[in-house]
Amino acid sequence: MSKSIFRKKSVAKILHDVECGFSDSEHPGTASSQLKKELNVKDLTLMGIAAVVGAGIFSTIGEASFHGGPAVSLLFVVTAITCGFSALCYAEFASRIPVAGSAYTYAYASFGELIAWIIGWDLLMEYAIGNIAVAISWSEYFVNLLEGFNIHLPKYLSMDYVSALRGHEQVQAAGSQLAEISDRVKAAALAWNTAPGIGNFKLIANLPALGIVFIITYLVYIGIRETKKATNAMVILKVVIVIAVIIIGFFYVTPANWHPFMPNGFSGVMKGVSGVFFAYIGFDAISTTAEECEKPQRDLPRGMIYSLIICTVLYILIALVLTGMVSYKDLQVGDPLAFVFAKVGLHNISYIISISAVIATASVLLIFQLGQPRIWMSMSRDGLLPKAFSRIHPKFHTPAFATVVTGFVVAIPALFMNLTEVTDLTSIGTLFAFVLVCGGVLLLPREAAQAGRFHLPYVNGKIIVPLITLIILGSCVYFKPAPQVEMMQFKKIKDKSVIIDGLDAADNVALLSTCNALYGKQTTIKPDAITQYFKDLEEDKFNTALRATPTINDAKKYTLGIYGFLYNFPNYLFFILIIVISIYSFIKNFSLIPVLGLMSCFYLMTELGYTNWLRFLIWLVIGLVIYFSYSYKNSVLGREVKTAQ
Repeated sequence: MSKSIFRKKSVAKILHDVECGFSDSEHPGTASSQLKKELNVKDLTLMGIAAVVGAGIFSTIGEASFHGGPAVSLLFVVTAITCGFSALCYAEFASRIPVAGSAYTYAYASFGELIAWIIGWDLLMEYAIGNIAVAISWSEYFVNLLEGFNIHLPKYLSMDYVSALRGHEQVQAAGSQLAEISDRVKAAALAWNTAPGIGNFKLIANLPALGIVFIITYLVYIGIRETKKATNAMVILKVVIVIAVIIIGFFYVTPANWHPFMPNGFSGVMKGVSGVFFAYIGFDAISTTAEECEKPQRDLPRGMIYSLIICTVLYILIALVLTGMVSYKDLQVGDPLAFVFAKVGLHNISYIISISAVIATASVLLIFQLGQPRIWMSMSRDGLLPKAFSRIHPKFHTPAFATVVTGFVVAIPALFMNLTEVTDLTSIGTLFAFVLVCGGVLLLPREAAQAGRFHLPYVNGKIIVPLITLIILGSCVYFKPAPQVEMMQFKKIKDKSVIIDGLDAADNVALLSTCNALYGKQTTIKPDAITQYFKDLEEDKFNTALRATPTINDAKKYTLGIYGFLYNFPNYLFFILIIVISIYSFIKNFSLIPVLGLMSCFYLMTELGYTNWLRFLIWLVIGLVIYFSYSYKNSVLGREVKTAQ
């Protein structure tokens, strides 16, 4: 069985199936089964920008700036380099296998069927589940925009059920102390209290989220040409607005806000990985349109790389403007761009940004809704999903059934569910896809460069990769950074807020004394203000002082024992990976670029925490159950192998 689940589909067979008209598994070989070839390099670049510049730059960049300070701009550079390695690997695959399916198809050719299924199931998390969060984000911006025109939707028709229920419970628990409750929670409670219903059942639903998903799904359903026109128009408009925001914002920058540049240390910067990486997700989505490109082997790689470069420049400038206009401490908000301009008194600019955010998030929805059906179409061709998913519409030449299903998969949860943590889940799923794509390139046989096709430059990693690994391991041994030392002791420092809540009066006094010794503060803080002082202290300084205070019990500082091991487990995997990949690089002369992509993407995965790894693994287990109960038995490749025998 191990051989059959890792059976590979050759590149030649993948290309032959598409050329013979197997786009439509319901009606293979018919003239109408081909997708329309409408896209050029300009369209692909604009689609990449459409997918990338969206919810990330208009929302998650605020949280990342709050944790990392002005140094979050460096995190954008690091993340862009990581994505750049992956983009080059995607480009190599796209030039060799110019068919729909993206990482799923690439994995089928390099790793085999089981890994291909896993990555296809994983991409569902990136596109469909990620789009649920984008739809909810769009709804918030749209409702704020309507309120600017004095159009007020009832709260219970613009909010999900779970948020309203939690808001109601928090307000009830607060009693008369409503001053401590945020406006957002009060709005949620109002939605619960004003919603029609019977008893405890309330009619609460996010109708704007439902509406935008249906509109976008219809656009994707009726054809790639219409999708292209809508995407290009939205991208040009939002890029013009973003550039205008950067130019105007620089006139209101206060350089003093850039000091300290890295207030919470490196660990604080890395806390923004999920938000920053989420801002880059999408450049790979255009690889699903390979069969709709005029010259995919040349234009797809260019489109991915051009869009990544343009978006990186915009992100770095936006991060510097944000952290320069206001203190990073004020940026823990859901709409940071609009917030900073309102903060400096430019309310009209803030309003224009809200319009841009509505357009930006709609374009992200458009590209992801375009990508997901094409993944399902490819999986259906191979028999891993029912044939209906690869049915091509005879008039519109789009994967009709898969597009409609994607619409419902996104729209229904967006209507009722609270998915604030889906950003992390989407990020870890995408990074996993990048890891497999980079690894897959290493398994492809090297080919000579051909005119008109992208070719990944080969740099022998025989010496460089082991050297990088030795530097990483040697630095850990020589400098003994606290997180790595604690990792070897099965300890993981707890979140700052959890630690502060667990300290008693004696602990507070001892920790304050350490802070005074380390940072030269005066002991004039009143006992009832100590907790607030700790909350305001930069996280890096707080953790340093905490580690230097021996009288505080380790159980209050760290997650210990088996749980400490589990929380550190992603880090253990990373060190094992770099050692193994170094050995193989030395033996097999692996190419440097995909190895660096694999290592850097896996490192970013370790920064997403144990909880997200656990959710991700549960998601994969569900996928494996589906594979062994349906896909394995219905695999086209599997049936062909049996017939040949």
